[in-house]
Amino acid sequence: MASSVNPTVRRRRLGQELRRLRELKGMTAEQVAERLLVSQSKISRLENGRRSISQRDVRDLCGVYEVEDHRIVDSLMQMAKDSRQQGWWHSFGDIPYSVYIGLETDAASLRAYDPQVVPGLLQTRPYAEALIQGAIPEISPADAEKRVQVRMRRQDRVSSPENPLRLWTVMDEAALHRAVGTPEIMREQLEHLVRMSELPHVTVQVIPFTMGAHPGLNGQYAILEFPDATDSSVVYIEGVTSDLYLEKSNDVQKYSVMYEHLRAQALDPEKSREYIAEMAGKHGG
Repeated sequence: MASSVNPTVRRRRLGQELRRLRELKGMTAEQVAERLLVSQSKISRLENGRRSISQRDVRDLCGVYEVEDHRIVDSLMQMAKDSRQQGWWHSFGDIPYSVYIGLETDAASLRAYDPQVVPGLLQTRPYAEALIQGAIPEISPADAEKRVQVRMRRQDRVSSPENPLRLWTVMDEAALHRAVGTPEIMREQLEHLVRMSELPHVTVQVIPFTMGAHPGLNGQYAILEFPDATDSSVVYIEGVTSDLYLEKSNDVQKYSVMYEHLRAQALDPEKSREYIAEMAGKHGG
């Protein structure tokens, strides 16, 4: 369930406010960095919420921007303090995609495209175990188990009775054929996918091979939207060594349009459900 003090989201909101103050002052990030004797990249990371921000950082920036209203300064200082609290995922130690988890935890809706595998929020534990072990062959058993536990915990957003995540996922047919684990694991996974697709807040569509070339051939991505109108939507693109987060309205719009094309080219939800159930039977022999 989303937290009212989600540290990732608080950092984003604080960064957006600091950017607004800088722009009101008519300063560039480079000019601010020169004044504070820090790197320009630090200012950029503070503003985009990718870096933890201290109350001292806020105090120094407010000084540069000549913010005289103490109520504004105090409010920003409190946001900085809240942003340094730990989310549930921090109890699992160092998680490579912790920024994404923080965003997902607070999101109202998620639109995702997966070309190769069943999306993480809809995976069974055995499927997740087999997938992680296969995708990261050098991972230790302890780290693999940690990743599985985090993935299962993330699914609380989908099953939450009070505040479920509105999930819309489009999958390439390849994800249904790729044998992750044993035939029994695949059958159970696809049967689980059918059951989840029947939930009112979950929509699953499949793009068949017969559709040929489509926009999803560019790779996996997700679009996150938030309940607070002040929180801009985010496009998340997972990478091997680093992830990409796009927040500019033009970028989000391009990916949103691409997603509409994917939904239009995919089988409708009912036909997708029927096809997934058919594929489950084939994996079960």
